[in-house]
Amino acid sequence: MQNSEALALAAALLAAAGELTRHINDGVVARGFDGRPAYGFAFTRLAPDGATVTELATHLGVTKQAASQLVDELVRKGYVERRAHPADARARLVVLTGRGWECTRAAEEAAAEAVRAWSDVLGEGEVAVLRDRLVRIAPHGPIRPTW
Repeated sequence: MQNSEALALAAALLAAAGELTRHINDGVVARGFDGRPAYGFAFTRLAPDGATVTELATHLGVTKQAASQLVDELVRKGYVERRAHPADARARLVVLTGRGWECTRAAEEAAAEAVRAWSDVLGEGEVAVLRDRLVRIAPHGPIRPTW
């Protein structure tokens, strides 16, 4: 692959990721949830079993202080709560609340809408191939923003 082709592919993937992030966030807001894309990136780490602030910071690629501030914001908005950590008395576990899970379901619905739009352009078979190939390239994430 030529450098210009690689750059074009990279630009297309980044543009698709940015558009998908925007579409999901817009869909979440349209469904009555207040937030910003960083919430969704955090929720992917907190679901299903929660995480410590340190684990969340690593997932998001931010400092522990920045992750702690995000958690404070999410607590104020009712999306998460801090609980005693079952295996570490010094740590607190951050878990999604009922409202956090509702917001997660709203994000899933918005993501499904976006993928349906891709199917309208590419066809369902091509979207399935795209998904399978992207999973081969980046099978484990993490799903996090580029700050």
